[in-house]
Amino acid sequence: MSRMLSNFRVLDLTNVLAGPFACHQLAHMGADVIKVEVPGSGDLARQLGADPELNARKMGVSFLAQNTGKRSITLNLKDPEGKAALKALVKTADVLVENFRPGVMKRLGLDYDVLKAENPALIYCAISGYGAEGPMKNLPAYDQIIQGMSGVMSITGSEQSAPLRVGYPIADTLGGMTAAFAISTALAGRSQSGEGCFIDVSMLESTLATMGWVVSNYLIAGKTPVPMGNDNFTASPSGAFKTGEGLINIAANKQEQFESVCEVIGKPELKTDVRFSERQARLQNRKAMTEILEAAFASHPAEHWETVLNQHGVPAGRVMSVPEALDLPQVKQREFEAVFDDVDGVEQPVHVARPGFLVDGKRPEVGCPPPALGVDSKAILHDLGYSHADIEQLAERGVI
Repeated sequence: MSRMLSNFRVLDLTNVLAGPFACHQLAHMGADVIKVEVPGSGDLARQLGADPELNARKMGVSFLAQNTGKRSITLNLKDPEGKAALKALVKTADVLVENFRPGVMKRLGLDYDVLKAENPALIYCAISGYGAEGPMKNLPAYDQIIQGMSGVMSITGSEQSAPLRVGYPIADTLGGMTAAFAISTALAGRSQSGEGCFIDVSMLESTLATMGWVVSNYLIAGKTPVPMGNDNFTASPSGAFKTGEGLINIAANKQEQFESVCEVIGKPELKTDVRFSERQARLQNRKAMTEILEAAFASHPAEHWETVLNQHGVPAGRVMSVPEALDLPQVKQREFEAVFDDVDGVEQPVHVARPGFLVDGKRPEVGCPPPALGVDSKAILHDLGYSHADIEQLAERGVI
């Protein structure tokens, strides 16, 4: 079941994160993903990451993270023979994904209408900052720009520190997840209709779509979202609290959970205190509640309170670093990390994240590591019917 897309071929013409992340998900579900890259340089992510030596080898950490399970072919899409090779690939493919600015593929003579003529069943997915239509369609967009334009930054941080960028490329990632979902849905629909389609993914709209509660509070209730730091705007006590050592997140969203908190900290009288006895009163007196809780929590570290609160039915968890999160026994047991020991151009083992779900108790995985630039070009072209002499000529001319 974890190889559900094994009968499908995906052409990945994307760069950096949103598109590669989308195709990364499809590869983990068994799709044959062929990464089509620019000769000599490839995906820009090959030169990005925390290890300068890997960047110089065009195997940057940013590339390694999103491209396991893919094959790589280099094609100069500005060259007529490069275009012809892509069209030959399209005839064998089910999906093509690109994240160029709108209009780039049309200028190359490789837009959806052209490729649809080669393969009427092709599912063509274009990922861009703002979408293929509209007054902003031609503007360049990167993750931080979308975070700002979507309103994400305006509600991240406290009243004093906002606006703040979310600490990882959330808009790129959401755009990629949206694309993977749309592509999978289109493949399911095509099994009934036999027809391909054009999927237009906007990173801006993908991000807005995940901001359901704050967007709906404005659209329905007319309440403009504001930054609230580590507090949960729906309930109190719900947020991050100081302890004797470290921060702890608590989500006492129900009345019985609040009452359990009162028992845990040895202050049962708070249950009948008019400032806190009802949900709305606790929201209005959040600051006073926080002061009382943090005074009590100062007696023990966050790990102690995490255990005790959960034992009493109050959702709680320490605020952890990324290394600490990856080292959790829960994460280790479910085999979230994959390790590749044989990656071309990389001397150390490569640890990468797998998708965040299991299918029939098994974590989706891929059978090959991130590819060196163009390592599969000759084999793929040979499978398309190109002779050895043809392939050597394309290499000499810089087409591959």
